[in-house]
Amino acid sequence: MTGKVTRSDAEWREMLSPEAYRVTRRHGTERPFTHDHFPKEAGQFRCVCCGTGVFDQAHKFNSGTGWPSFSQPAAEGAVGTSTDRSWFMTRTEVHCARCDAHLGHVFEDGPKPTGLRYCINGVALEFEPVDSGAAASGEPAASPGE
Repeated sequence: MTGKVTRSDAEWREMLSPEAYRVTRRHGTERPFTHDHFPKEAGQFRCVCCGTGVFDQAHKFNSGTGWPSFSQPAAEGAVGTSTDRSWFMTRTEVHCARCDAHLGHVFEDGPKPTGLRYCINGVALEFEPVDSGAAASGEPAASPGE
């Protein structure tokens, strides 16, 4: 992972759609079943804010929850976690390790071998097929706006 990405609130608002801003920068949650169109081909899901590869298609599964679900991150250190005590419950929030974008939450009810379900907001992700650019080389994509 390259260095941390930091921007002003105004810069984030300018570069993201209103919904992506609300979810990633204000810890929102999109409605379920709004991102059923994700490709099924091999590739990597990247943070919409900074382009960091956060999840791989190979670890995606249908949890039936209405949000894209993954059994593990793309690489160790790609995402971070913190305790989320909003909505009168305690959950584990998942954020991009590079830019701190809120991605979703992780639960301990996923498939083996990890037993984890990373329940991620689709609007926080961009898909890059494995045969294109940075996904094929394994290198991080250029950050949006850079």
